[in-house]
Amino acid sequence: MSDEVVLYEESENVGVVTLNRPEAMNSLTYQSYLELEDRVRECSARVLVITGQGRAFCAGDDVKHILGSSQPAPPEFAERARRSGGLTPAADALLHTNIPVIAAVNGPAVGWGMELALMADIRVASENAKFGELFVIRGLCCDAPGLGRLAQLVGRERAAELLFTGEVIDAETARSIGLVSRVVPQEDLMATALDIARRIASNPPLAVQALKAAEEAQVLARREPGIQAVGVRQHAEPRLARDGDRPVRRLFPAGEDAQQGGLPRAVRPDQAVTAARVELHRRL
Repeated sequence: MSDEVVLYEESENVGVVTLNRPEAMNSLTYQSYLELEDRVRECSARVLVITGQGRAFCAGDDVKHILGSSQPAPPEFAERARRSGGLTPAADALLHTNIPVIAAVNGPAVGWGMELALMADIRVASENAKFGELFVIRGLCCDAPGLGRLAQLVGRERAAELLFTGEVIDAETARSIGLVSRVVPQEDLMATALDIARRIASNPPLAVQALKAAEEAQVLARREPGIQAVGVRQHAEPRLARDGDRPVRRLFPAGEDAQQGGLPRAVRPDQAVTAARVELHRRL
């Protein structure tokens, strides 16, 4: 077995991150958080799939190593948290990547494991998946995704119920409330997630990246209509933030994205689009 607690492999422009502590239901240590952040920030694939080794997706923080320890966080983790404005550094990496992220939820995703699933753009669950925001049971508050993205997906009232009670729901319930896009048999999970990822990766990367940025800007605009979509209005078309249903061809000057379509890897966003994401997730 590999000593790495977060594995990474890449094929056909699709990166796969696998949490690799199956004996502990892929619960997270400080090392896990650091390795997860590094895998996301260093990823140069066009699409990223995140899953867990063994029977769990992620059981959240390791009680012994983090919640039950009297030792402070390692200096490197503390420094990264400071640089990310107090947000969990791995969450900061996921929330600001321009790469589409798919969560292949193979089992329980609870605590920060549910936060991890929420940070994906698409969630595919196996029949064995379970979801729960368990923070309240431990007297804690969830991370940014639970406070923002959960309500966007399932509605404020259902989100409040999940957050305030710590209820754990099964895969079919998650699908029925809009938390996941589909539920598949366990043996079909990775094949389904990778099929979606390859279809996304086969598309021109600049269009995919701009659509992701524009979608996030529209979320911000719906939450606070008076706020302009910073950066996206410069990167794409000035009216994009108001007219999100315009054809994709309006996103770029003629021919630009067609030229990028043949590139083997995604193109990093410019500073303007990054600023749009920072503003969006600051307000979640």
